[in-house]
Amino acid sequence: MTAGRIFDIQRFSIHDGNGIRTIVFLKGCVLRCRWCCNPESQAYDIQKMLVDGEEKIIGRDMTVTEIMEIVEKDRLYYRRSGGGLTLSGGESLCQPDFALALLKNANERGIHTAIESMGLVEYRHIENILPYVNQFLLDIKHMNPVKHQAFTGKTNQLILENARKMAAYCKYARTELSIRVPVIPGFNDTAAEIAPIAHFAGELKTVKKLHLLPYHRLGQDKYQALGREYQMKKAVPPTDALMQELLLAARQASLVDCQIGG
Repeated sequence: MTAGRIFDIQRFSIHDGNGIRTIVFLKGCVLRCRWCCNPESQAYDIQKMLVDGEEKIIGRDMTVTEIMEIVEKDRLYYRRSGGGLTLSGGESLCQPDFALALLKNANERGIHTAIESMGLVEYRHIENILPYVNQFLLDIKHMNPVKHQAFTGKTNQLILENARKMAAYCKYARTELSIRVPVIPGFNDTAAEIAPIAHFAGELKTVKKLHLLPYHRLGQDKYQALGREYQMKKAVPPTDALMQELLLAARQASLVDCQIGG
């Protein structure tokens, strides 16, 4: 009866993995990205938010069995679309035993599995889950460790080390490895910053796709609801023209299949 703490379950999603998916959002994260659209995911603690003037409890504990009962409801859609279960967060590997139990259970049921992670954990936690993961969506935000730390609170050294280890594993396994890059104004929204990430992805050899994800402000109101300041309030989402420019830079720097969104 392995249990963990989540803050949401989203059914019928067409993002965060192939096909139609059920996304389980786990609570807890080691980063504090300035642009985070799910600030309620960062703390592991159960929290209270003011939503439309009413207090809302954020976070609940559920067992693997309880979650899989929800996931199973859409098995027909997974089969037809190539979809399945995705773990997201927060950082889902901040609850490594729970994440492992969920992925293993889904895998044993024949449900496609994906995990969205920045990989900033001890590699043993990643190594434990990889046999049960069909698709690993790895967030790489910047190649410069100083700038990475300034905007997220942590350096990127361990992330890049783990990316190399995962890529080596994927040479001999069924896990599909993709890189996702949130394009953030003032942080990495230039060709000079996107191109090195794409080059790195190409060097890994086993990366299937690189996704450029344009910044949005959909989570801004959550900060006020949590009594926190939103540090990106002056940021403007990238234009379509800029995203196309960054996509071109990524494609010129790498042979990896690059796209906007996904």
